[in-house]
Amino acid sequence: MSPSPPLFSLPEARTRFTNSTRDALINKNIKPLLSTFSQLAGSENEKKCTLDQAFRVILEEEIITRASCENVLAIISLAIGGVTEGICTASTPFVLLGDVLDCLPLDQCDTIFTFVEKNVATWKSNTFYSAGKNYLLRMCNDLLRRLSKSQNTVFCGRIQLFLARLFPLSEKSGLNLQSQFNLENVTVFNTNEQESTLGQKHIEDRDEGMEVEEGEMGDDEAPTSCSIPIDYNLYRKFWSLQDYFRNPVQCYEKISWKTFLKYSEEVLAVFKSYKLDDTQASRKKLEELKTGGEHVYFAKFLTSEKLMDLQLSDSNFRRHILLQYLILFQYLKGQVKFKSSNYVLTDEQSLWIEDTTKSVYQHILNTEENWNSWKNEGCPSFVKERPSDSKPTRVVRKRTAPEDFLGKGPNKKILMGNEELTRLWNLCPDNMEACKSESREYMPTLEEFFEEAIEQADPENMVENEYKAVNNSNYGWRALRLLARRSPHFFQPTNQQFKSLPEYLENMVIKLAKELPPPSEEIKTGEDEDEEDNDALLKENNESPDVRLDKPVTGDQIDLYANKLGEQWKILAPYLEMKDSDIRQIESDSEDVKMRAKQLLVAWQDQEGIHATPENLINALNKSGLSDLAESLTNDTETSS
Repeated sequence: MSPSPPLFSLPEARTRFTNSTRDALINKNIKPLLSTFSQLAGSENEKKCTLDQAFRVILEEEIITRASCENVLAIISLAIGGVTEGICTASTPFVLLGDVLDCLPLDQCDTIFTFVEKNVATWKSNTFYSAGKNYLLRMCNDLLRRLSKSQNTVFCGRIQLFLARLFPLSEKSGLNLQSQFNLENVTVFNTNEQESTLGQKHIEDRDEGMEVEEGEMGDDEAPTSCSIPIDYNLYRKFWSLQDYFRNPVQCYEKISWKTFLKYSEEVLAVFKSYKLDDTQASRKKLEELKTGGEHVYFAKFLTSEKLMDLQLSDSNFRRHILLQYLILFQYLKGQVKFKSSNYVLTDEQSLWIEDTTKSVYQHILNTEENWNSWKNEGCPSFVKERPSDSKPTRVVRKRTAPEDFLGKGPNKKILMGNEELTRLWNLCPDNMEACKSESREYMPTLEEFFEEAIEQADPENMVENEYKAVNNSNYGWRALRLLARRSPHFFQPTNQQFKSLPEYLENMVIKLAKELPPPSEEIKTGEDEDEEDNDALLKENNESPDVRLDKPVTGDQIDLYANKLGEQWKILAPYLEMKDSDIRQIESDSEDVKMRAKQLLVAWQDQEGIHATPENLINALNKSGLSDLAESLTNDTETSS
């Protein structure tokens, strides 16, 4: 009896994996872990779970001792290598990342997240993506909850960009499918008029010796006065508009729309009359930025009353406000799938929005319409997946087409491989123009088509109803198509009610009989001419052709020549101007020498066209030193003549 395998000891395995992980961390190499994994007894799942726990223990020790981020990242890198080698679970690196980001302060989280950003290609690979996408999404959302949107704007943006790179564009978790608004984005400003300082003069303060604070405007810098005073009333109306931008649905309410309209007209009037910063001041700001000056960006509007004058004279600030107007207008006018059917603009509202849009329009929103359409259609994926049952097509090497076949030869003809097809194809240099020819007009006239029906409708002819053409369903279908194209009666409204199609057609036939001229005794339909042409063609084809040396070779002649040529085809090939690649292709296509000879002659016939004559073939045989074969072919050709 064979000895039973050793049992799996959890404490021993945990100790050995922990020690091996420390060694791997010191040496920055995963080999100690691989060695321990192979030496321990037990199933792979048991060993993987034990190694996963060992990673978390070592990581906990590093966090408690406040080790550097380098050691923490080294542990995560070892876990990634362990997943690649198949010795730990695929979710282990993501669990470790979650533990680290939950325990470290935000400044160190920035360093850890840089590592996450650089390894986005690893997370998107087949090994990690399905196991870690939910962990990464939860980790990023936890980080966003800890970060301040106003103070950590750049970090928040990096997280959003990382998620955009990680997930496909059609990922449902990253889309606002129901077009909900961020109602939590509230703009806070002073709503107490008694506490307002707007409208009060600061001259007294300056007389008392107070210096002008940095950022405030002096008397020599003050913009020109406008028709609307910059007081608390304007301040309140201006910042109250942010509530409409935050929740556009209010504009569909009658009272709210009137308030929005009043505030907007006053604010836009201030924009028109209030002077912007002069160009010299703007250039100074740009030069400061170019020379190393720090550009401060605020994610939220600053609503201090002291900044009102500066904001109204700032072109960038105005651009932000006008852009908010455009976004609002586009939502009010656009087709949004989840918008309530009650949200409809009146004609007056639509006209005001159209006029206002023209005054503030910017081209930045051109792509927004395509975005809305894509979301309305349920965000279909941009990646076209190949059906699983489809088999990959085999790539077949093809020889390049000869110039004569493409119509680039000396005679500019396109050879179709058959003399008659070649003649028909080259009747007209432009086949599309040939299709437009009047001779290809196959639609009959009303007189021709309805001649029989008109005769049958005459009571004097005494034709029974069951034998009339209008009762034929096929005839009725073609009659309707012809009437729709050539008869004005088809589209004229009528109060008559017809129970069936034959009844309707009989009524139309009676109308046409009154309008159309009487049929002539002989109506020439062109069939006689066609019969004459067909007879001539048959006569031409039935005549036995005169087989001569200067006429193109036929299929029978190619078979005859190929049988005689046999294994000597390769000697003749260069003298027929065959390329080495063509010769190799013929050799790879068949092993039969007679078939190779036939392929050579067919390729030569395609290449030369009408110049592929027995005479030219015999000359090529003489040049190649196959004179005996040339004489034999000459005799065979004359005998067949």
